[in-house]
Amino acid sequence: MPRINPKYRAIVYMILSAFCFAVMNLLVRMSGDLPAFQKSFFRNLVAVFFAAAVLLKSRKGFLWKKGNLKYIFLRSAIGTIGIVCNFYALGNIPLSDASMLNKMSPFFVIIFSFFILKEKLTLVQGLAVSGAFIGTLFIIKPSFHNVELIPSAIGLLGGLCAGFAYTMVRILGKREEAGPKIVFYFSAFSCLSMLPFLIFDYHHMEWQQLLMLLGAGLAATGGQFSITAAYSNAPAREISVYDYSQIIFATMLGLFFLGEMPDIYSVIGYVVICAMAVLTFIYNNKLGPFRNKGEKAKKK
Repeated sequence: MPRINPKYRAIVYMILSAFCFAVMNLLVRMSGDLPAFQKSFFRNLVAVFFAAAVLLKSRKGFLWKKGNLKYIFLRSAIGTIGIVCNFYALGNIPLSDASMLNKMSPFFVIIFSFFILKEKLTLVQGLAVSGAFIGTLFIIKPSFHNVELIPSAIGLLGGLCAGFAYTMVRILGKREEAGPKIVFYFSAFSCLSMLPFLIFDYHHMEWQQLLMLLGAGLAATGGQFSITAAYSNAPAREISVYDYSQIIFATMLGLFFLGEMPDIYSVIGYVVICAMAVLTFIYNNKLGPFRNKGEKAKKK
């Protein structure tokens, strides 16, 4: 049986994760007016048990590889902050807007990969990142009269945190850390850190709300496993564009289940950001063969 190209496998994982996270965002939104901390706890509770079951079945154990603890901690801590920011945004701005602001994470991955992983950042990539930030301004619509300004800014902060967290995933993938372990520690850390807030500020939930949050946790688990596998199989610059399929899923789900239609400024922002993502992808694909030849020449 022919071996599947890791890049193609990563693309499939990325699109699958985008769908899962779009469903997660919808269910979180439909869970009602609950604190972001409470939503985050139940969202990650399912992932803890699921990841633990996978690790037990594989008999790989729960111990991390030597030197990986700091990266696991950073992925977990910053990723948790990102989730809380995203959930806060989901409760205060349209589903598609919150999803798109969170989807700034691939551009932040490129930036963090440049500073942390020393992956080359070209002029075209730099321009694409700048263009994407301009696109976010159409979504955020900065103005003292815009009541959605603060939730939108917090949503963008969530995207930044997610970008940093996924950079840590990329590092852990290079260091051969198992994906289920990364998901387990992130989910466990998130649950434990949310527990004090849950104890002192618990809001009563109807069984429908609990069901929505558990469903969101199941969808998030699928998204976490998929995106961890994606970034472990290919560099961010080669696959991050496919993460933007989530905005298509989010817009459709928001329209059919919530009756939400993004305004013209948000749509312009979506188009600009997606265009920058496509530009980066095309540039990387064209540059790829030349980069590979250069690497082979250096080895010789």
